[in-house]
Amino acid sequence: MTDPVFDRQWAHLIVTRDGPIATVTLNRPDARNALSTALMRELTEVARALRLRSDVLAVILTGGGRYFSAGADLSDVRTRTTWPSLLEAREQIAVGPDMCRAWEEIEAVTIVAIEGYCIGGGCALAVACDFRIMGEGAYMRLPEVPLGINMSWRSIPRIATLAGPSRAKRFVMFGEPADAATCLAWGMADEAAPAGEAVQVAELWARKVAALPPLPVRMTKEAVNAAANAHHYAASFMDRDQYLLTARTEDFREGARAFFEKRPGVFKGE
Repeated sequence: MTDPVFDRQWAHLIVTRDGPIATVTLNRPDARNALSTALMRELTEVARALRLRSDVLAVILTGGGRYFSAGADLSDVRTRTTWPSLLEAREQIAVGPDMCRAWEEIEAVTIVAIEGYCIGGGCALAVACDFRIMGEGAYMRLPEVPLGINMSWRSIPRIATLAGPSRAKRFVMFGEPADAATCLAWGMADEAAPAGEAVQVAELWARKVAALPPLPVRMTKEAVNAAANAHHYAASFMDRDQYLLTARTEDFREGARAFFEKRPGVFKGE
C-alpha cells in the first residue's frame, strides 16, 4: 500500500522515515531553502498529514545544504505581474502563519535541526516546533523590524514564551543574529551541536522520544502547549493586518532601499 506522505515525490521537500521517526528536509538548495509559497504549502500539507499519525512518534525538520532557511522568498514578490486587493493580499499572507500552526499542531514531538542561518520565516517555523538543535556557527535572525515591517506569522508570542519579554524585544527589534550559544542561553535552542552534526543530535533526541511510552508523551506535549500558548492567539491574531499596514509605509520602502544599497536606513515614521 502506498504511503501518501513517505512514498510521494515532493517538489521542494525530501520526506523519509526510519521506523517511528520521520525526517522532513527543505530542498531548495539553489534558493538557500527560501520559503516560497509553493514550499510553504508543501510544509503545511506534510504537517497536516503527519498530525494524527500514531505510527510517527518524532519528526525532524531540517534544511538541505549548509543552512536551514533564508526566510521568505522575495522572488515571489519580484516576479508578480499583478497586485492583489487588500482582501486578496490578506488571504495570501495567511500561508506563513498557517504553516507554522500546522507544525505546532503535530501530535508527535517535533525537533528542528539548524545549520547555518535560520532567518525570518525560517525562524518563525523553527519556534513553532518543540525542540531546536543548533550546530556551531548556526544563528537565528529576524530582519523584519529594521526593514520597516512588523514580525508576523504569529511568532512573537512563541518567542516571548521561550526567551522572555526583554530578550524577545531585543531579538525582534534589533534584527541582530543570535548564535547557537546565545539561543541556548535564552531558551530558544535546546542543545548546541558540533558544526554539521545538528541532524545527528536531533536523531538522538528523536530516538530518545521514540523509546518512551507514546501516549503520555503526547499528553504531556498537549498539556504544556495548552498552558504555555493559551494567550498566543489573542496576542497575535492581528499581525497579518499589521503587516498589510507596515508593508505600505514609506519606512518600509526606505528599509528595502537601504538593504539593497547596503546603507543605514533613514526612517521618519511615515
